[in-house]
Amino acid sequence: MKRKYESLVGRRGKKKALVAVGHKIIIAAYHVIKNKESYKEPELHNNPKRKKKQVNNYINRLKDLGYDFMIEGNKIKGRFFTEEHTHLEYEID
Repeated sequence: MKRKYESLVGRRGKKKALVAVGHKIIIAAYHVIKNKESYKEPELHNNPKRKKKQVNNYINRLKDLGYDFMIEGNKIKGRFFTEEHTHLEYEID
């Protein structure tokens, strides 16, 4: 439910995202009552395209805050513009 809310809130706004999540809860409750079985959380599939998009989004957000990045292979190296000796290193899976 959290993933659904977070995916919608940026595109549709908080109120519509809350209504959509509420709708999912009602649908799940209906099926639990109808089939008389316990609720099973759906499996989350780790989508590599989604993860890469999220990493790029966070990198862009950090650049907007003043971080400078270099991407070497699967590592990101960078520093904050105002602090010469502070370094950041992050490994991308």
